[in-house]
Amino acid sequence: MIETEAANTAQSSMQPPRPRVDKVLVIGAIIVVAIVVTALLLWPSQAQSSASALFDGSTRIFGAPVQVLGLGCFLLAVLLAVSKFGRIKLGEGKPAYSTSSWLFMFIAAGLGSATMYWAFMEWAYYYQTPGLNIQPESREALDVSMSYTFFHWGPIPWAMYVVAGISMAYYFHVRKGKRLSYAGNIEAVTKKVKADGVGGRIIDLLFLFGTFGGLILTVTVTVNTVSAGVAGLLGIENAFWLKALILTVSTVVYGLSSFVGIDKGLQKLAKTAIVAAFVFAAVVFLIGPSEFIMGNVVNAAGLEAQNFLHMSLFTDPNGGGSFARDWTVFYWLYWISYLPGVAIFITRVSKGRTIRQTVLGLMVGGCAGTMFFFGILSSYAIHQMNHGTVNAPQVLAGKGGDTAVAELLNTLPFGGFFSIVYFLIMLVFLASHMDATSFTVAAVSTRNLPHGTDPARSLRLFWVVMLAAVPMAMLAINADLGTLKTGLTLTAVPFLFLLVVQVWGLIRWLREDSNRIDMKTGLLRPVSANRSDVTVAPKGLV
Repeated sequence: MIETEAANTAQSSMQPPRPRVDKVLVIGAIIVVAIVVTALLLWPSQAQSSASALFDGSTRIFGAPVQVLGLGCFLLAVLLAVSKFGRIKLGEGKPAYSTSSWLFMFIAAGLGSATMYWAFMEWAYYYQTPGLNIQPESREALDVSMSYTFFHWGPIPWAMYVVAGISMAYYFHVRKGKRLSYAGNIEAVTKKVKADGVGGRIIDLLFLFGTFGGLILTVTVTVNTVSAGVAGLLGIENAFWLKALILTVSTVVYGLSSFVGIDKGLQKLAKTAIVAAFVFAAVVFLIGPSEFIMGNVVNAAGLEAQNFLHMSLFTDPNGGGSFARDWTVFYWLYWISYLPGVAIFITRVSKGRTIRQTVLGLMVGGCAGTMFFFGILSSYAIHQMNHGTVNAPQVLAGKGGDTAVAELLNTLPFGGFFSIVYFLIMLVFLASHMDATSFTVAAVSTRNLPHGTDPARSLRLFWVVMLAAVPMAMLAINADLGTLKTGLTLTAVPFLFLLVVQVWGLIRWLREDSNRIDMKTGLLRPVSANRSDVTVAPKGLV
C-alpha cells in the first residue's frame, strides 16, 4: 500500500504542470483597459490632446533610430540571403508545406481589414502632404504618393519580420530552444532574462499590449469605413449607433469563432477573406483602367527604387520632419507591433526551409502581395481623380477618407454590388483578425500551455470582450487618426529594443556556428566534446 502511494506520488510529480490563467497579465490588462476607456469617455478632448503630445514626443525621440534600424534590418536580410549562411536549414526534415502554399501564406500576410482602406486612400494623404520636400498637390507629389505607398508596405518592414523570424527560427529549430515564445528567444540570447521570471512576464505583458495597440487602429479604421459605406447605401445618418452595431456584430462573429475553436473558425474566415480580397482586386483591374493601372504601378516601382535610400533615411530636420514622423516612423512601429506574433508564425511554417528561402519567400512574397493589392486599388483611385470623377484627396479633407472610399466604390460598374462585397470582405477580415488576436492573447496569458494546445475557450471569450472595449470608446469620441496612432506607437516602442536583442543574438549565433555549416545538407555538424572544432569567425558574417 505504501509502495503504491509512493509510486503514485512519484508519477504525479513527474507530470507537467497544468495550464492555468496568468492572473497578473489578466488583471493588469483589465486595469489598463478600464483606465483608457474611462479617460476617453470622460475627458475626450483632453485625452486626444495628450495622445497627440505623446505621439509627437515618442516619434521625435525614437524616429531617427527607428529609420536606421529598419534600413539595417533590410541590409542584414540581403546579407543573409547572399552569404553562406543562407544555406543553413531551419530545422531537420522536409518542409511541412508545399512551396506554393508556403509562399501564399506570406503573400497574404500583409492583407487585413485596414489594408482595404489604406489601399484606396493612403496615396491621397501623401499627395496632400508629400515627403522628400516635394510641393503638395503637384504632379510630382502625385507620382511619389504611389511610390511612398509601396515603400511603406515594401522591403524594409518585411525585412524586419525576416530578421525577427529567422532569429526565432534559428533559436528554436537550429539551437533546439525549449519553448516557442518571444520571451524564450530573448532568454536564449541574454542568458539573464528568464522566460519564466520577471523579465519574461514583462515581455509577455508587452506582447499583449503591443497586440492591443495594433488592433485598436485596425478595428477603428475598419468600422468607420464600413459604417460610412453602409450609411451611404441605406441613405441613413453615419451615427455612433451604426458604428457600435457594426462592431458588436463583428464581436459576436469572432466570439462564436473563438468558441468553436481555431481550426473550425479562424482558418475558414482567414482563407475566405484572403481569396475574396485578391479576387476583388483582380476584378477591379479587369473592369477598370487596366492600361493606366499597369503603367502607374511600374512608374511607382521605379520611383521607389530610385529614391529608396533617401526615403529610408529622410528625416527632414530643417523642415520639421513631420512627414517622416507621421508616416515612415509610424508605419515601422505599426509593423513592429506585430513582430512577436509574426516571428512565431514564421518559425512554425518555415521548419525545413533554408535561411535563403525564408528571406526570399517572405520579402518577395510579401512585397508582391501588397504591390498587387495596393497597386490596383490606389491606381484606380488616382485615375478617378485625374478624370474628375471622384477627387479622393478633396473628399478626404472635407468629409473623411471613409466617405471617399464609399464614393470610389460607387464609380465601379454595379457600384452598389461591389460596395457590399467590399464591406463584407472587410468585416470578414476584421472578424478573422480579432479571432486570431484573441487566440494569441489567450495563449500568452495562459501559463504552462503545452505547444500545439489551444487556450481555454472561456479565456478567449474574455479577451473577445476586452479587445472590443477600447475601439468602442474610440468610436464613441470619434477619435482622429493621430489619437489612433498614439496607442500603437507607445505599445510598439519597447519592441525596438527587443528587436535589437534578436539581431545581436542572431549575428552572435551565426559567428559561433560559422565553421559548423555542412554545405551539402545545410545542417550544422555536431559539436565535439571539447568544442575544439568551433571557432568564432574573425570578421563579419560573410
